[in-house]
Amino acid sequence: MCFLCFGSVTNTVEPSSSLPKTSLLKLSYQSLLNGFSSFNLIGVSGFRSVYKGTLDEGGKVVAVKVFNLQHRKASKSFMAECEAIRNIRHRNLVKVLSVCLGFDHQGNVFKALVYELMANRSLDVWLHPSNLRRGERPTRSLSLLQRLNIAIDVASVLDYLLHHRHASIVHGDINTTNVFLDNEST
Repeated sequence: MCFLCFGSVTNTVEPSSSLPKTSLLKLSYQSLLNGFSSFNLIGVSGFRSVYKGTLDEGGKVVAVKVFNLQHRKASKSFMAECEAIRNIRHRNLVKVLSVCLGFDHQGNVFKALVYELMANRSLDVWLHPSNLRRGERPTRSLSLLQRLNIAIDVASVLDYLLHHRHASIVHGDINTTNVFLDNEST
């Protein structure tokens, strides 16, 4: 199964200051801090960096999307993403585990979203193995059937976001780096 993660989101309703209404884990900057190194960097897109991290409780491996608040659009994007994920449920959307709002060790405002980490990374590394880090190798390539199933899963999410909600959500950054694969996809 493939999963879509939000990159750039345009919500047709005005974003509110509310955070997702789900039972989220309570996380602080300190509990996430150990993962913010270049070694754990999964990807960078605009004013967001995504890191692989491990939660203190239970050792669960997660993806932490950190917003660079020095960029003028980052805070607005964070709130739009929070509003978009607040009430959506689809089997092919990456599950948000937590929202982290606080201050970093230098006293700067810190905003991050913590997602489930998909075991087989992004579709990008499967289609373009040259994008892998030095020393990494793809285990194999995707078959035509796997590619077709991934395309159907992505289309299902987009149909849901655009047509099966009271307020449509437009994903403004559909690309292979925002499509993640679990163990069933490969």
